[in-house]
Amino acid sequence: MPKIGIIREGKVPPDHRVPFTPEQCKQIMEQFPKTEVAVQTSAVRIIKDDEYKKSGISVVNDLSDCDIILGIKEVPLKELIPNKTYFFFSHTIKKQPYNKQLLQTVLKNNITLVDYECLTDEEHNRIIGFGHYAGIVGAYNGIYGYGKKYNLFSLKRACDCHDKKELWNELTKINLPNFKIIVTGNGRVANGAIELLGALNIRRITPYEFTHYTFREPTYTQLHSYNYYETKDGSQWSTQEFYNHPEKFRSTFMKYTRWCDLLMHCAFWDPRAPKMFSAEQMRSHEFGISVIADISCDINGSIPSTTRPSSIKDPFYGYNPVTEKEGDAFSKETITVMAVDNLPCELPRDASENFGKELIDKILPSLLMNDETKLIERGTIAKDGKLMERFNYLSDYVS
Repeated sequence: MPKIGIIREGKVPPDHRVPFTPEQCKQIMEQFPKTEVAVQTSAVRIIKDDEYKKSGISVVNDLSDCDIILGIKEVPLKELIPNKTYFFFSHTIKKQPYNKQLLQTVLKNNITLVDYECLTDEEHNRIIGFGHYAGIVGAYNGIYGYGKKYNLFSLKRACDCHDKKELWNELTKINLPNFKIIVTGNGRVANGAIELLGALNIRRITPYEFTHYTFREPTYTQLHSYNYYETKDGSQWSTQEFYNHPEKFRSTFMKYTRWCDLLMHCAFWDPRAPKMFSAEQMRSHEFGISVIADISCDINGSIPSTTRPSSIKDPFYGYNPVTEKEGDAFSKETITVMAVDNLPCELPRDASENFGKELIDKILPSLLMNDETKLIERGTIAKDGKLMERFNYLSDYVS
């Protein structure tokens, strides 16, 4: 059985998450006999070296005797060990220019690269990720921003909470007005946002009720793509057609904006699809949204006010719809925008535990025992110095 190593995160700014907690490392060695787990010493991760040592996990400086090495973010080029198998989020599959050299180095050093983002079921649906915690933290930040804009309550920042339990405790300080929230999407991210709104006991209503009724309590509705897109030619809605040819559709999102106070955008956006609304529409009297938590964070994507990512340290900026320029984050003239692109890092302990559980349940049996369903194969970008067939489209990117 192979030896698994957990690498020290070397990307700057540092990421505090880990693939496995100490308890999960022990579980792996019990569940898969003869498998060893070693952890590279680190001063930045949320789970300290001593916590691993107390659980009997080997903490080392060098992982060169490990067969499989797992991390979270891209591994710095100088730290890649030739002829090893690596698992991490490589951010190369969309030909990201800043990681071209990373993939070139992987190929040159005969490294097998498995990307978490590419680990899919046989229908090509992603099976692991941090999306649920992005939704939880993004929704919390949206509520936090709304409270700050209107001086309604004061909360601890999500990144200053020890864990999800403390975050949930902060929710007890919130007293919300009878305002209305929209959550877009129906994947992991949206489910995380909805979990937080449920913890706040915010009433869920239908899209019809959202636009036709007033309430004496805070409410939210969840919108799927068919709620705010329609075909240009007036033909019947087809979800499959929308996924295949989003350019054949137009947005009808403006029919909701008059009644919406806070938008939590959690939906995947295809660049071929029309924007949800235009910069011009944001100047309309029909546009009532004053806070946008763009949890999906597509820069210059579906939401015109998301002109740049914000940071955990400084999560909000203002968008002035009249000038289309940035302004004070919480002024009356601006729409408050939250566009943090690494939200799960605000709750690294819980996000890591959840991710490790998914890895153990869904990935390790295929990796350490039998890859019958070709799960690992589908997620492998490079092997034996070559791109895998599924990723041959990256040839011009790395040549």
